[in-house]
Amino acid sequence: MIFRSKYNFEQGPIRPPNEANSLLVRVTRNCPWNKCLFCPVYKGERFSRRSVEEIKSDLDSMASALKKTREISVEKGFGGEVNRQVAAYIQSSYPELFSIAFWQYHGGENVFLQDGDSLLLPVNDLIEVLKTIQNKFPLVKRITTYSRSRTILRRSLKELTELKKAGLSRIHVGLESGNDRVLEFMKKGVTGDQHVEAGKLVKNAGLSLSEYVILGLGGEKLWKEHALDTADVLNRINPDFIRVRTLAVPKLSPLYKKIENGEFKLLKDDQVVREEALFIENLETIESSLYSDHILNLLEEVCGKFPEDKNCMLGVINRYLTLGEEERDIFKLGRRTGYFRHLGDLESSNLNMPVNKLYKQLQKEKLSVDDYIQQLMLRFI
Repeated sequence: MIFRSKYNFEQGPIRPPNEANSLLVRVTRNCPWNKCLFCPVYKGERFSRRSVEEIKSDLDSMASALKKTREISVEKGFGGEVNRQVAAYIQSSYPELFSIAFWQYHGGENVFLQDGDSLLLPVNDLIEVLKTIQNKFPLVKRITTYSRSRTILRRSLKELTELKKAGLSRIHVGLESGNDRVLEFMKKGVTGDQHVEAGKLVKNAGLSLSEYVILGLGGEKLWKEHALDTADVLNRINPDFIRVRTLAVPKLSPLYKKIENGEFKLLKDDQVVREEALFIENLETIESSLYSDHILNLLEEVCGKFPEDKNCMLGVINRYLTLGEEERDIFKLGRRTGYFRHLGDLESSNLNMPVNKLYKQLQKEKLSVDDYIQQLMLRFI
């Protein structure tokens, strides 16, 4: 899937949630592996590397768009600043400029290289792209990208260090699980030991490392092994960031058929929370920061830095698990419908009222709260 603007720069379909305010620069298209059972993205699309010339042309167009947004700001009397008024005007009058205006509104300092595995670009090409970004946009402070552990292992420490010197700041890696049985079943194409080796390589190069974990990926059969082995792998890596996601399976995911035929059984929310508790309990000797920065996660409050915030994170989980069944159901509904963000929202009468109404309606219709929630979660993928 390719999106083009009047200014003729290409952007891919996804990026990490914490890169929502970053400038998206597409250096590869789609995913080179594209076999993971849980993933609905890029299906039917072929992977390709973009040429340096293509990417530079996009960067030229982006720089022209940036210049135009500043000119509009000056015309509106704001001296080149892209504030709320300027961004709103551009959105309505120059929609082709809005992605650049949005980036400027949020500081214009971060860049994310798309798509699924940018390190497959030849190292010298990637270095040239990194240098061009900094030349075109001198205010940029952080440049990040996705990569697979298997791809990282194809790069030497010297190559990764050169990328760091050229301006690459962080690599986002889909760890997903540290358990080899889970990784094999999900066709991840990597082992736990390879995840460790790749993670250490990134860290040794001086790059920031963000590892993603999917809660519930072991299903009912392997939930405990998934939790324990994922914690073990992360203990051995000690990444800068651990970002958790909760498994949800749309029909486009190959995993959906395995759920239909009974080969894989999804965990319910309470089971996922218990798995998360076991996972966090076994994270030791690390200095990572953990984030639950996705709407798919039931407990957004489970976040903090190890080791100092570990007990606080477990405390949030214990608070949830000690609620009565009805309170847990109401919180789950409130979270999935967007009324609640934190456990304390249960005490807000204004937020509680519409959620209680929905809960009573489901009871009246004899519908399962967990089944209803599974359908709601598909909206967030």
